[in-house]
Amino acid sequence: MSIRVLHIDAEYGWRGGQQQVVYLHEGLHDRGWPTTLACQPKSDLWNYCRGHELPCAAVRMRNEVDLLAAYRIARHCRRMGVQVIHAHAAHAHAIALWVKWFHPSLRFISTRRVDFSIRHTIFSRLKYTHKSVDRIVCISDLVRRVLVADGVSPHRLTTIHSGVDTGKHAHIGKMGTFKAELGIPTDHLLVGTIAAVVGHKDYPNLLRAARHVIDGNDKVSFCAVGDGDQWDAAQQLHRELDLAGRFVFAGYRRDVGRFLKNFDLFVLASREEGLGTSLLDAQAAGLPVVATRAGGIPEVVTDGRNGRLVPARDARALADAVLQLAADTAFRQRLGDQARQDVARFAVENTVDAYLKLYSELLTPHA
Repeated sequence: MSIRVLHIDAEYGWRGGQQQVVYLHEGLHDRGWPTTLACQPKSDLWNYCRGHELPCAAVRMRNEVDLLAAYRIARHCRRMGVQVIHAHAAHAHAIALWVKWFHPSLRFISTRRVDFSIRHTIFSRLKYTHKSVDRIVCISDLVRRVLVADGVSPHRLTTIHSGVDTGKHAHIGKMGTFKAELGIPTDHLLVGTIAAVVGHKDYPNLLRAARHVIDGNDKVSFCAVGDGDQWDAAQQLHRELDLAGRFVFAGYRRDVGRFLKNFDLFVLASREEGLGTSLLDAQAAGLPVVATRAGGIPEVVTDGRNGRLVPARDARALADAVLQLAADTAFRQRLGDQARQDVARFAVENTVDAYLKLYSELLTPHA
């Protein structure tokens, strides 16, 4: 059965959600399925698709009620015989609702990647409960529980965990000069994170934990990869905590593999998290992880098996877990080895398989 899918993503930048869109789009394309991505012109996704010869349609999507954009996407769907539209973020979800209004026979799937409540506005609730939405995919069971609590019928919800390319960074090795490039002594244990500098990633928690760690062990330093709207606030707290030289902000980077392969320990301090694909990437790199018991993270990290879990918003607990692993090389190695094995169930191939199964179910007569 041929399934023609059009994905919609209205973001200009590139974060974890956009990586997931690409993984799915590429996975379908590589298997020979007709798949197209509608994205903003000149966006990071548009540039990626153009550079990797992936089918894409540049559509300017100005806001959630851009009827002209929705009409253009619906017209493209009719012309290309698209059967399923798949929205990949909140703004794309709203656009897709209008697309289906113009083209009612389309099946409509939306992926929900965050564990935030949808109860903020009437329009937000309507988007996710509207009868035009055939299925909402939750990237973790926690996201599913949040939507059920917010009034979405459980029969319209499906959990499909985000996936990662578990061999993506296999060709990258340790670099003897890496820490020196960051201005970190080569004999220091390097604790790293890859996370946008935004509110729910809770950089204040991480920075305060780093201060406790450094006070307890003078051979540990930190590095954070990412940027975002809380950058200035994070820099101010960094100065107040006197972390210069021991906590390096590397900013937004494309070469995250170099960092993952040269970190000694990975940490994620989020207070909310849909699943935490940066944790999956870290585990695929064989890193021991310390993470908060927030959102869908406990579906990835099992405390004492493939990492350590601590309460969210608790800088002291986060610091204690880092200090424990910093002092125990054998424990770090054991956690990292187990993480590399456990992450196989999150291989992107499994995610693509699950979406193909869902598309097929929606297009069968009884769906």
